[in-house]
Amino acid sequence: MLVVGSPEQTDTALLAGEIPCPHCSVPLRPHGHARQRTVRGLGRERLTVRPRRARCSGCRRTQVLLPAALALRRADAVEVIGTALAAKAAGSGHRTIAANLDRPVSTVRRWLRRVPEKHVHWLHKQAVKHAFSLKPEMLAGPKPWPSLLGWSLNILAGAALAFNHRARMELPPWTVIGYFTRGNLLSPPLRN
Repeated sequence: MLVVGSPEQTDTALLAGEIPCPHCSVPLRPHGHARQRTVRGLGRERLTVRPRRARCSGCRRTQVLLPAALALRRADAVEVIGTALAAKAAGSGHRTIAANLDRPVSTVRRWLRRVPEKHVHWLHKQAVKHAFSLKPEMLAGPKPWPSLLGWSLNILAGAALAFNHRARMELPPWTVIGYFTRGNLLSPPLRN
C-alpha cells in the first residue's frame, strides 16, 4: 500500500513512470483498480473512491495507491480521525468527541486507544522531519503544548501549510498530514 496525494496527479505520474516500486525501485505501471469504498467525512459527508492499483514490472508485486485523505483500514476519513485526536489533545474525552463528531462512542474510544505513547513519539518524529525539511524555523520557537500529541499535531499542521505554500497547492491540511503519516495517523507502519 502506497499513500499518494491526489488520484488525478497519481494517474498522470503512474502513466509517466514516475512512481517507483517501494521494493525494487522499478517504475510502477497501472494495473486496474482496487475495490470501491465509501468513507465517512465530517458530518454527513461521504467520500466514495476506487483506489488505483499498480504493478511493478521488475518484481511483479502489486500496490494499492491510497489517496492521502483516507486512513488505512478505517471507515472514516483522515480529517475525522485527526479532528478526534486534536480534541483529545485539547483535553476532551471520548464521549464528548463521539457526540461532536456524531460517531459511536466505541469507535472513538478505539481510535484514541490506537494512539499510545509510542505512536505519539512516532507522530512527533514525522512532524519534526517534515517541518525541518519544509520550514526549519517553525521548530525554533513553538511553545510546546501540554501533551506531546497536541504539539505533534500542531507541528504537522504547520508543515502541511508550508507544504501547500511551497507546492502552490490548496490541499486540505488533514490530507497533507495523511500523506506525511503515510496513512498511519492511528498506528505506526510496520516498517519505519
